[in-house]
Amino acid sequence: MRGMGVDIFIDLRNKGYSMTADVEVGANGNGVIVCQGGRFGGLSFYMKNGKPAFGYNFLGLESTEIVSSQSLSAGKYLIGYDFAYDGGGPGKGGVGTITINGKKVAEGRLERTQPGVFSVDDLADVGMDEGTWVMNYGKSDKFSGKINKVTIEQKK
Repeated sequence: MRGMGVDIFIDLRNKGYSMTADVEVGANGNGVIVCQGGRFGGLSFYMKNGKPAFGYNFLGLESTEIVSSQSLSAGKYLIGYDFAYDGGGPGKGGVGTITINGKKVAEGRLERTQPGVFSVDDLADVGMDEGTWVMNYGKSDKFSGKINKVTIEQKK
């Protein structure tokens, strides 16, 4: 799936959320699982050199990357990213946690988030980052494995 506009993709602004991906990867897997936005603001859940990662690009001014301490060997995995929003108004920060098969493998803090839309022309994609890239993925943005299912849930 690609090119999902802000009126179609789930709203992740100013709230907590979780992303869970049922994936099959080869050794040293790379590429985007799911992303929204682009170079001037966005978020991306992806694989980088065999490690699950999450990147947040604040207005193209500041990027935060959370990367797993564990590399994945070839196989099937349930990879998760959970964002616990600080609350207290729009644009606040929070803590992001990456899990592999339910085990925490990375945690990091986003000091602030964009209170409004990331972009009207860099949209949401699954399996690639079709517009300008949210993060630097290396040689390719295309997911090198198989994405069986991605679930995104808002938190209250």
